Amino acid sequence: MSVVINIYYTGTNGAARKFAEEMERSGTAAAIRSEEGNLRYDYFFPMTDPETVLLIDSWQDQHAIDVHHASPMMEQITKLRNKYDLHMRVERYLSDAQGIPESDSHFIKK
Repeated sequence: MSVVINIYYTGTNGAARKFAEEMERSGTAAAIRSEEGNLRYDYFFPMTDPETVLLIDSWQDQHAIDVHHASPMMEQITKLRNKYDLHMRVERYLSDAQGIPESDSHFIKK
């Protein structure tokens, strides 16, 4: 069962977007994407809140997250987060092993 974590980074004066841009430009995001067990690590920008960036971070299982949290990568992320004085709101979801129910599938255009 995979774990999906939505992290909303919020700052002022465009700080959250600058943080995401630096994570990408520095190669930190790419390094996280290459970690064993990482399934997704992507930033999105909510249209209704220019001071927030959403990170969708998905991992194979809790063990992969624990290894990531124990890695030196976390120190880099924390330094950047502090540099941009960001606050966080976190949501955590577990994947549904059964997938999308048939009753919902007709709402999805492929």
